[in-house]
Amino acid sequence: MALTPQPLWELGATLGEGPVWVARDAALWFVDIKAPAVHRFDPATGERQSWAAPAQVGWVLPCEGGGMIAGLQTGVHRFDPARASFTLLHAPEAGRPGNRLNDATVAADGAIWFGSMDDAEAEDTGRIWRLHEGTCLDTGLPPVSITNGPAFSPDGATLYHHDTLGCRIWASRVEAGKVIETRLFAEIEEGAGYPDGPTVDAEGCLWVGLFAGWGVRRYDPSGRLIATVPMPVANITKIAFGGPDLRTAYATTAAKGLSAAQLAAQPLAGALFAFDAGVAGLEGHIARV
Repeated sequence: MALTPQPLWELGATLGEGPVWVARDAALWFVDIKAPAVHRFDPATGERQSWAAPAQVGWVLPCEGGGMIAGLQTGVHRFDPARASFTLLHAPEAGRPGNRLNDATVAADGAIWFGSMDDAEAEDTGRIWRLHEGTCLDTGLPPVSITNGPAFSPDGATLYHHDTLGCRIWASRVEAGKVIETRLFAEIEEGAGYPDGPTVDAEGCLWVGLFAGWGVRRYDPSGRLIATVPMPVANITKIAFGGPDLRTAYATTAAKGLSAAQLAAQPLAGALFAFDAGVAGLEGHIARV
């Protein structure tokens, strides 16, 4: 895999998001939020599959029993690729029709930690939730307009989550599924873009996609910026580590918000990319809902 990001699927996603490597089928899954669909890419064969979603879809994750769990604007659904069906399990924000679900991760115990956001990107109505074995609870973290993440440190004790419009990355200590305390981890300087989806590598470093920032950043566990990977498009939403050795970084991107002139200058906007991360990622967990 080249050090320079290479396009794998030039699908022109409006808002590509939520890449996740699913080891049981050796494939990368991701979504397009605004042109609602779930996508699957098999790097070994090049096979591409897509399923239309009935509402804006923020993420898809593997769960017990071989199926998938998807976060839609209408709530958390069980997604069956074989039947192309979405079945509602939980609607934690049914009383906030202007919100949608935006990003998620699975903890070692199988709990899904996921965020919501104001779809109009104006009001501080986005929250972080935890869903585990039938129980869905607000984690109590302060609401922001756009949440991104969360992502866990290798030992599961630190939860990283973003206030995207505030350009702040937070780190929360987690014990027994509960947030104990929160500290500011890093801030994105003005003009460098907005912190989008985070992921953590095997060395405990945090990778952050920069929306409107033309790159991906890597921070060490103390919050120090240690590397930047330039990208050929402006809006990088998230990366996921995959491949047999978990050393390939897959990056989703977005065409959302770009003018006609910007789209002409960025013909790969919305493509799925890959590059050699130079470090392995963490093995993913299976959700237990």
